[in-house]
Amino acid sequence: MPKTAGLSFRAALETHYGAGFAPDYADYPLASPLPERHAAALEFSLAAEPAAYRDVGCIHGHFLPIKYLLLADYMECRFVTWLREPLQRLVSHYYYWQRSYDPAADDTSSLHRRVVEEAWTLEQFCLAPELRNVYSQFLWAFPLRALDFVGITEYFAEDLRDFSTQFLGINVEAQVVNAAELPAGPEQLAPALRQRVREFHAQDLALYQWALQKREARRRTQG
Repeated sequence: MPKTAGLSFRAALETHYGAGFAPDYADYPLASPLPERHAAALEFSLAAEPAAYRDVGCIHGHFLPIKYLLLADYMECRFVTWLREPLQRLVSHYYYWQRSYDPAADDTSSLHRRVVEEAWTLEQFCLAPELRNVYSQFLWAFPLRALDFVGITEYFAEDLRDFSTQFLGINVEAQVVNAAELPAGPEQLAPALRQRVREFHAQDLALYQWALQKREARRRTQG
């Protein structure tokens, strides 16, 4: 998920898996319209051959996980994601795109280009249809029960330890990568606008609450 401490998590995975680490950022989902995005993910899923992943220990990136779901019928797969409070993530995403924009870069998406070159306000960004319920967009057609671990960015250090102990058999300490220079949060939105944004992203807010409850249950089980 964009702006949920993904680079920090990636650093830990790259260190652990080494040559078995495989990045998947090429088909950044937000860069294409929904019908094309869904069709591409399903086409990839149907064509994926287990033999092609024999030497892959971990795939990390920005992709629709439905791409890899059918592989779980033929080989052991674990699906992991991280979620951040949705309004916090939105505001962070907006300012990150302002800071990181490079019009000449090959991986600059058309949406990123529009946001910067058309000088979108934070309000426009938060209420843009293309960015509505980003978590739900990424998890399209993917059953939540298939998620083996859901980390919460606000508890990144604790949840990284839980994840690494459970799945890697080691205790990984968090690394700070790509942190914002200044904190940027939903307090920058006026109260009335904040409520509009919450209603606009209600599906993701419900998903985040589900993830918090899932985390609480996991922590209780651990004692």
